[in-house]
Amino acid sequence: MRMLLVWLINAAALFALPYLMSSITVDSFTVALIAAFVLGLVNTFIRPLLVLFTLPATLLTLGLFIFVINGILFWFVGTFVEGFHVGGFWSGVGGAILYSIISWALSAILLHDNTV
Repeated sequence: MRMLLVWLINAAALFALPYLMSSITVDSFTVALIAAFVLGLVNTFIRPLLVLFTLPATLLTLGLFIFVINGILFWFVGTFVEGFHVGGFWSGVGGAILYSIISWALSAILLHDNTV
C-alpha cells in the first residue's frame, strides 16, 4: 500500500512540474503516472550502473556529477514516454532537482511515521 502511495506522490510531483518549469510538459495525470513508473524503473535499474561507471568523474567533482546523471535520465524518460516532454539537458537537470524536492516534500507531509 505504501509503494502505491509513493507512486501516486511521485506522479503528483511530476504533474506539478510544468507549473514551475515551462520547458517540461505533462499532458495528463495518466501520463504522469506512466512517467513516474518509468522514472522509478530507470532509477532502480539503470541509475546505479551509471553511477558505478562514472564513479571517477563523480569523485573528481565531489558528487556533483550525480546531477548530470539525474538530468540525463530525466531527459531520457522525457523522450521515451509519449506525452511527457523535457526541453533539453538543462531542463532535465532542473526538472530532476525540482521533481526530487517536490516528491520529498509531499512524502514528508503525507507519509510521516510517528513511531519513535
